[in-house]
Amino acid sequence: MKDEKIRYEYALRRIEELLPLVGDDMPADNPLAVELSIVSDIVVDYEKKYYPIEKPTTAQLIQLTLEEKGMTQKELASAIGVSPSRVNDYVTGRAEPTLRVARLLCTVLGIAPSIMMGL
Repeated sequence: MKDEKIRYEYALRRIEELLPLVGDDMPADNPLAVELSIVSDIVVDYEKKYYPIEKPTTAQLIQLTLEEKGMTQKELASAIGVSPSRVNDYVTGRAEPTLRVARLLCTVLGIAPSIMMGL
């Protein structure tokens, strides 16, 4: 792991050096572009292994989307036709929405159904 961490930290530093030098108009076979691709792969592989990002739960998804939209639980409850306490149950994970409510949540919050279903 120590060697991986050293390669990872080097790759991060090298990416910072290469980014200003590699533009969108640079050919993909340019040595700097190739190097940027290689060190980027090292970073991605390391982060997938040691810092995986898990899919959010339904509760987390609803809470995050409410925060992003600046919407209150009470406003959401009104928009989907349930009580504010029921929305709180969804946000805290005490209850899962029914399919009908999940569809309304997707519509009102702008969440793709596949994301709501954890796909």
